[in-house]
This record gives sequence, C-alpha cells and structure tokens, in this order.
Amino acid sequence: MSAEIELSQVGSVLTVALNRPAVHNALTPDMMLQLTAVFHDLNARDDVRVVVLTGYGRTFCAGADLSHMLAAGHSTLMDNTHDAETIFDLMLMIEQCHKPVVGRVNGTAVGGGVGLVSCCDIVVAVDRAKFSFSEVQLGIVPAVISPFVLEKIGVQHGRELFLTGERFSAQRAKEVGLVQYVVAEEELDAQVASVVAMLLQGAPGRRRLLSS
Repeated sequence: MSAEIELSQVGSVLTVALNRPAVHNALTPDMMLQLTAVFHDLNARDDVRVVVLTGYGRTFCAGADLSHMLAAGHSTLMDNTHDAETIFDLMLMIEQCHKPVVGRVNGTAVGGGVGLVSCCDIVVAVDRAKFSFSEVQLGIVPAVISPFVLEKIGVQHGRELFLTGERFSAQRAKEVGLVQYVVAEEELDAQVASVVAMLLQGAPGRRRLLSS
C-alpha cells in the first residue's frame, strides 16, 4: 500500500484514508486501483466489521487528479475506456462491500469525490463541506459515477446538480439524501463513532445480504 492510501485498524473498525492533502486528495489511477483492491479484500476479512472512509486535511476528495484529466484529452479511446472502467470498478466495489461503509466527510467533495460519498452506506459530513459536479462546466459529463449518485439522490435531484454544476452545502446534501448527518467540525469524530457503535451492535454479515 502506498503512502497515498493509509489504513488503520482499531478493533474491528478499519479506517481507509485518502492521503494527498496537498492536492485535496485528488485520485490518481494508481490510488483507485489500490482502493479497489482494499475493498475487494475486505469481503474475505472476518477481523473487520465496519469501514470508515475519509480524507486527510480539510478536503475529503477533489475527484480525479486534474493533470490526469487534462492528459485524457489526448489519450486514445481505449485508454479513456480503461480509465472509466477503473473508476466504475472502484465505485462498485465500495457500494457492494460486505462490510458497512461509513463516509467521514471531513471537507469538500468534488466530482469523483461525490461518487465516493454516494457509495457509502451512511455518511457524516462536516457542516463546512461543499459538494459539486464541477466537471460539467468543463464539458465533462459525470457519466461513470452517475449510476451511483442517482441511486442515492434520485433522478430529479441528479439532473439538476449534473446540469448546473453548482456548489451545494452539506445541509443541501442532507436534504437530497447524499449524506445522513451534518455536524460541526468538533463533533465529526464523535458522530462517526456513534454511527460505528450502532453498526457494531448488529449481527455481522447483514451488509452482505443487502449486496446480494
């Protein structure tokens, strides 16, 4: 595991943290492959019962690394298709993870970062967090993440946010169903811990039933 993805485990709770705070935890193709492998392997791990997905710094995830996105404009169709499949596979692996995934949204999420949020089972967001599909303003359609986002927030909200690319607040994210809890920054860890505690009280393996 590279330094860009940090894993830490306390008891049966595994925290998966994006660790590129200097670039707002933007995702490189290698990071996405690593994350996909982590969530794939979790399905066979009996020592983990709950997963917390978060980012270091003041941003949750800025989506795909901008330098890679710009390079994609000069890539072949085959290369771009491979990149799209890499993103889709990651989102699908998180959504279908046999362990409950709690999103600890410590700051802004953009594009693919919102995709990650939408794949989590329960999301706790800090009240200063902002969300957007800003790639639409660059002429990039969020097609790969859209199935996961639309499943979480519905078609009508999705159409509006995909078309406008507007930045919306954590409270709006809660209203449309993207997140479940919005808290002050100093309350973030306590609320995440509360959600995790509730999940640990339930029987192991119940998340697998929802994935099947």
